[in-house]
Amino acid sequence: MRAPVSIIVPTLDAGRELPATLAALAEGLQAGLIRELVVSDGGSGDATLKLAATAGAVTVRGAAGRGGQLRRGAAAAQGDWLLFLHADTQLAPGWTSEVLAHLRGSGQMAGYFRLAFRARGAAPRLVAGWANLRSRLFGLPYGDQGLLIARALYEEVGGYRDIPLMEDVAIARALRGRLRQIPATALTSPERYRRQGWLRRGARNLLTLARYLWGTDPEKLAGRYLR
Repeated sequence: MRAPVSIIVPTLDAGRELPATLAALAEGLQAGLIRELVVSDGGSGDATLKLAATAGAVTVRGAAGRGGQLRRGAAAAQGDWLLFLHADTQLAPGWTSEVLAHLRGSGQMAGYFRLAFRARGAAPRLVAGWANLRSRLFGLPYGDQGLLIARALYEEVGGYRDIPLMEDVAIARALRGRLRQIPATALTSPERYRRQGWLRRGARNLLTLARYLWGTDPEKLAGRYLR
């Protein structure tokens, strides 16, 4: 019986973060969980593609933009289950047993992980706490929490949209009522929050989410968000 899960990682100049992200997947390989690794690259100019080749990944190339990269990665994957991970998100030890439990008992539910930052202090805990609360109360996990989804369900809801921003919120809304938290932790990079300020970045994310839910075009949102 072939391993059930294809791991899909969108990358863009991710050479610094990717090795640790891939190392955290080793326990899944040892457990026979992972069928393949698909790296969907958006035009990296660093060592990302070399690292992907060394890891034995299937590499897909195309225009930069996380929604499109995720979509292309899913199209190239062959597993019955798809696990989407950001290149700077590392799954904490013990994740494999929780994912296996989800596969055995979830039916057609998709899953996401608890969020934590690889940083200490009150601000990282506060921001992660809000993200986890938002996910539970409103069913809106972000991409840095990962997404584990059966291929059949992914195709049923239309997959990731090829949009420059909010692709994670769009698919979460399509999955409303069919998302649950996997009791394992996704440890993500704090770099953007450190650069912009924890509260400032958090407030900016919340405002961007609100504007998207109010109907603002993702192209317009991206123009301001990515500055």
